[in-house]
Amino acid sequence: MSELRSPASSPSTEISSASNAETSGLHRAVTLWQATSINMIEMIGIGPFIVIPLIMQQLGSGWFLIPWLAGALISALDGLIWSELGAAFPLAGGSYQFLKAAYGSYSWGRLMPFLFVWQTMVQAPLVAASASIGFSQYACYLLPLGYWGQKILSGSIIICITLLLYRRIETIGRISIWLWIGVMLTMLWIIVGGVWGVHVHHQVRGFHFRADFWEAGIIAILGHATVQAMYAYLGYYNVCHLGAEIKNPARNIPRSIQLSIAGVALLYLLMNLSLAQGINPAAQHNGLAVSLFIEQQFGPSWARVATLLILWIAFSSLFSLMLGYSRVPYAAALDGYFFPVFARTHPSKHFPHISLLTLGALAFLFSLLFRIEQVISAILAMRILVQFIGQAIGLALLHRRLDRSHFPFRMMGYPIPLVLSVLAWLMIFISTGWKFVISGLIMIGAGAGVFYLIKPWREKWQQHESKGDKPLDT
Repeated sequence: MSELRSPASSPSTEISSASNAETSGLHRAVTLWQATSINMIEMIGIGPFIVIPLIMQQLGSGWFLIPWLAGALISALDGLIWSELGAAFPLAGGSYQFLKAAYGSYSWGRLMPFLFVWQTMVQAPLVAASASIGFSQYACYLLPLGYWGQKILSGSIIICITLLLYRRIETIGRISIWLWIGVMLTMLWIIVGGVWGVHVHHQVRGFHFRADFWEAGIIAILGHATVQAMYAYLGYYNVCHLGAEIKNPARNIPRSIQLSIAGVALLYLLMNLSLAQGINPAAQHNGLAVSLFIEQQFGPSWARVATLLILWIAFSSLFSLMLGYSRVPYAAALDGYFFPVFARTHPSKHFPHISLLTLGALAFLFSLLFRIEQVISAILAMRILVQFIGQAIGLALLHRRLDRSHFPFRMMGYPIPLVLSVLAWLMIFISTGWKFVISGLIMIGAGAGVFYLIKPWREKWQQHESKGDKPLDT
């Protein structure tokens, strides 16, 4: 059992130090509605357009809503944890700051935030790559792209997003609002399309239940489908990564998280019900189910317009997630937990440009190497133990060590939502499949090995940071 450090490293001291670590290079300029739009456009990326038909094929039209309801519940429970931590530690880096505050008082505690940054350098580019691959997949409805054509397009989108983010946060906040408007219009069109189909054909498609559902294994099927649904919900916490750039964070971070979860859950449920009127669960749609649905309801011309809007959504999501994750290596480097070069900010535009460019380069590489179905389960398996479960347990530790005044936002019914969230994430982790469970554990083990191998360099970085020196470039 590890012992707590000396009183000199008390929780209150660490929180003060964390606050001081926030440099003047980042500006608090993002409003509540901009923060909510940044969350929502990451959540509503290409994910639902890819996984809704997959879930319908697995479960049939009689059960397909269950994973989406489960995903909404898990997101709501986990969102309470993010809300508490985000309001208490509104700093760049999100989970990195939360894990450092929760575990930093223990002799082994520096490992946890390092593991999160270690995983972020792989899983964040994987998430970005999945969005760009999905973009190129839907683009096939408009253009006769072959395999290499799709790869070239997905890589080009990563480059475009990286260049678009190479600017001040005030401009990015305004861009996010316009991207959000496009996302909302597309979702509403799809929902109205189902209602229109019912009106024109004067019938509602019946719900069909798989005859072999119970024999096939209800728990395994629902578990796998819920993994896919959760992939589409991810992103409600993106505002926490931008904590140092949010205006009035104690109020706006929890509200933006709750608004984005409620809004996206409603849109997903309505979208599922709408698509159920036009999608045959037994059919193969080659990843273009929504475009084919609009074609069926309104004709090929409108389907092309709808596909363009879906591409807008995928582009917007990629914009949001690259924005948030680029702040994680930056925050860790400021504290001496990661390579110091990532602590650099652009001299005039005031954003972590080295971190952004590095993640963009890795995302570009992954977009050329992988297929979207390969990364959905891998993304979740890689993150659950450290990020979601780790910070939930970390919040419980902080509740034991800190008084109520340190938490501007407090969840109702604590600790019941926290316990339920941990149990739900454990079920999701197991449901990713044994191959991804093992790969997630290997990723953690490799990160722990690297953490101890670079200990001499890490101690040198931290010594320079404690003296107030600029981060080393080696």
